[in-house]
Amino acid sequence: MTKRIGNKDIAQHRGKEEKQRVRASNIAMEAEKKAIAAAKYRNQVKGRPAPAAQA
Repeated sequence: MTKRIGNKDIAQHRGKEEKQRVRASNIAMEAEKKAIAAAKYRNQVKGRPAPAAQA
């Protein structure tokens, strides 16, 4: 649930630039997560279990 100010959600009080900044940061975070996941499984053979984690 989003916080409320009176009858409106906080998101409704955000300016255009702030919304764009939040959206850009969310997209960047998702891209980073995706890159980490892709790197983790990059050279694995499909259908085989992952090798033990190397320290």
